[in-house]
Amino acid sequence: MRLSKEEATCSAEPASTSVRRAEPPLDLVSAVKGLHTLGSQELSRLIRDAENNILRHSTQNGSSVQVDLEKLARHLSLHLIAVIMARETNEALLKYLLSGFQLLHSLSDIASRHPKLEQILLDDIKVSEQLLDLVFYSLIILCTYCQKFQVSNDMVLLHSTLVASSLYILTVCISSQWHELAQVFLAYYKVDIFMDAAFAALCADMKFLQSRLSVEHPDSFADSTSKAVEILNHLCQQCEASLQFIQSLCQQKVFRERLLKNKELCSNGGVLLLAQAVMNLNISPLFLESSSIVAAVSRLKSKVLSILLNLCEAESVSYLDEVASTPASLDLAKSIALKVLELLKNMFERNPKQSCVLSDKSYPRGQLQLNAMRLADIFSDDSNFRSYITTHFTEVLTAIFSPPHGEFLSSWCSPDLPVREEDATLEYDPFAAAGWLFNFYSSYQLIGASSESTFIPSNVSRVPYGHQRTSLLVKIIANLHCFVPDICKDDKDLFLKKFHECLQNEPTKSAVDISSVCYAEKVAVIRRNLGSLLSHAESLIPTFLNEEDVQLLRVFITQLESLIAPAEIGENRVQEAQSAVGCSLSQLRNGDPPDLTNKSGDIREDILDISSHQEVDQLEISGSGSCRPANVESSSVKKARSIPSEAKVIVEIEKEAQNLETNESDSSSKRGKNPNNQVDNVEHIKGGWLGEVRDDEMVESAQHEERPQRKRKRTIMNDKQITIIEKALIVEPEMQRNKASLEFWADELSVHGSEVSRSQLKNWLNNRKAKLARAVKDGCMSSEGDNPDKHGERGNAQNTIEDPTVRAAANGNPGTLIESSKCQPGQYVVLVNDKKEEIGRGKVFQVSGKWFGKDVGELGTCVVDIIELKVERLSWVPYPSEVTGTSFEQAERKFGFMRVLWDSTKLFVLPR
Repeated sequence: MRLSKEEATCSAEPASTSVRRAEPPLDLVSAVKGLHTLGSQELSRLIRDAENNILRHSTQNGSSVQVDLEKLARHLSLHLIAVIMARETNEALLKYLLSGFQLLHSLSDIASRHPKLEQILLDDIKVSEQLLDLVFYSLIILCTYCQKFQVSNDMVLLHSTLVASSLYILTVCISSQWHELAQVFLAYYKVDIFMDAAFAALCADMKFLQSRLSVEHPDSFADSTSKAVEILNHLCQQCEASLQFIQSLCQQKVFRERLLKNKELCSNGGVLLLAQAVMNLNISPLFLESSSIVAAVSRLKSKVLSILLNLCEAESVSYLDEVASTPASLDLAKSIALKVLELLKNMFERNPKQSCVLSDKSYPRGQLQLNAMRLADIFSDDSNFRSYITTHFTEVLTAIFSPPHGEFLSSWCSPDLPVREEDATLEYDPFAAAGWLFNFYSSYQLIGASSESTFIPSNVSRVPYGHQRTSLLVKIIANLHCFVPDICKDDKDLFLKKFHECLQNEPTKSAVDISSVCYAEKVAVIRRNLGSLLSHAESLIPTFLNEEDVQLLRVFITQLESLIAPAEIGENRVQEAQSAVGCSLSQLRNGDPPDLTNKSGDIREDILDISSHQEVDQLEISGSGSCRPANVESSSVKKARSIPSEAKVIVEIEKEAQNLETNESDSSSKRGKNPNNQVDNVEHIKGGWLGEVRDDEMVESAQHEERPQRKRKRTIMNDKQITIIEKALIVEPEMQRNKASLEFWADELSVHGSEVSRSQLKNWLNNRKAKLARAVKDGCMSSEGDNPDKHGERGNAQNTIEDPTVRAAANGNPGTLIESSKCQPGQYVVLVNDKKEEIGRGKVFQVSGKWFGKDVGELGTCVVDIIELKVERLSWVPYPSEVTGTSFEQAERKFGFMRVLWDSTKLFVLPR
């Protein structure tokens, strides 16, 4: 329907012979004022009671309404348009317009049950065009009115309710299916102006909402806090309904593609202005206790980010290129990107187990964090924004990897988190929204449950929430580290340098813990967390991540390691030990047992076997170097070159324990009777905790000069216990990584000899592993007569000699065959050829599934990343192909590193 101003104005005139003006305007005005409060049931009753299709109704004020039902349905939209164009825009006009929409909604709601109404309101094309015109003109006056006048509190409520009601009347009269509604909009003759007006009107509502959310005292908005909260809930509901309408349309491809061609909304930043208005929503402390308001603001931000995501993911036009086409819109986009990054920073710093709002009822908050991370992923992958994201987000990424290892694993390496985001769709009822507002105007009192929002839970994705977050984190890092010379405008390795710079920044002192974390500790934690993320990311291929993203993460970690000086890496362990032991010393002085819980996560169990961990790490860091004979260095040289600081702090604990024992010697008769006795605690520490330290040869060498020989290292297990655990290790070689297994075998071993704790067993296993790894790295194995640990226990020496796999591998014969079903990703292996000659060493990457068209499991193979190659690089690989390469050199060119398919019967696990 194309309607001129003259035509619309004529429809409001009282006298006319035109069919359009057959019903006097006075009757229509009376009908709107008298019938708009009637719900669907009441209106249906009037229609059933009507004679000759004439509705008769007596209002509460005593006036009588008589109107022809058919003419009312046919001319109501046209009448409301005439009123809009003939009158000056003011509060009275907007209230009348809202009454008209309320009556239209009731008529449309019952139309399917009354054939005549259905024929007019739902099937008549001309009436549908009039309805579109009505919504169009309504949005025009709504987006312009707020620019001309100072809007009062009442007008804010009226404005937001009208915007939502005008949009949602289309879902009742035109179609409730969004794809059909999108098609209707595209056929509308002024669709671009319509979209401009809708975004502008909603943007105004968001600004109104912010002004009301930020008030510090309820007197400026309402008579009481309760009343202010109810008004805000209604205002939030209207804003969310309108934003949800636009979001639903943007999810339709045809509408989204048309919107991207709208220069005003895309190139000139119209969409960004709405996004900015929503992202600027901040809640004053006065309303933070209202869970409904906090959740509503969260859903609003989630929905507007979803709109931006839909536009960014469009195929035909690059939305970010359109945005970057003008300096003004580019700056606006960067300001929104900064808001997104600040939002993520606050969400990452917040404990997910703690809720900022205490309430008996929870409300869905939308997928705000996931949408923000998705948008950060898109921004970081765009050349216009990559350097900006690097500058403003790298510090946040560094902080993500700074928590203790256990906390990091639970947050980023777990499929499901304790708290996950819930999304929902607001079930909006325009009639009820208008009714609430009119009731509020009539009484200005609390109305209660009628303003309560109703939500329909969104389809819950079966994809683990934790995996989605982790994959997005990996993608962001991969995007920032990726460098394509022809596309990237920033410097190469900008993200790497910035990350290292943030790593070196002094940590902020916590208000709870006044002791700041030193650089070495920070490096140790971040290195460990990055390694865990890489390992977890590899397990997410190909469902959540592609190989390219994981490879970029792997390269980033490798290059970051090269920036960290070896001395800094070595110092990490010392600082971790000192941090944990310093806390234990303080507890010993107070008579309390040491608490080995510190900021390094698993350090609480591993701090005492730190030397064995360091030996393994040194082997991994050193790479392929020349073999040196075992036991060349004396114990004093080892002490000077390994961990003197760790030895000193351990000795300090020993001395502290001795002092406490001496001071409490007069209470020796009471030992063992009182479990809370301080001296009992010291004995327990000396016999158990410090006893584990003596299993470490380097710590023992340092202690040798500090105290008498009577404090010699003791064996924690007898021969029978060692035999039992050696047999168990054949089935479970990585037992020290499994807490449940450690608990089980510690109890089992205690039955056959002296009591063995879980931490003691773990320490013993790590010591054994470190010595075996050192022996394999040196390329030679000690004989029984040449014990590598002359002060060590007999069990450990026997383990080194009798382990067939390690002995054979060290002698050039890999030994025991490893079945493919027993190979695990992440294991370090020796690769051999048909003649059992060592080809090289590597790390298992994949043991099952498809790999470039080949079924790894059915072939009896494993995918291995070569770490050290002992044959020519031009040598052919066992399974050559054009895709993966025919030689080791080609494989390296294909992947950036040597990744090959190898027979599992020719792989042998190396102890780590």
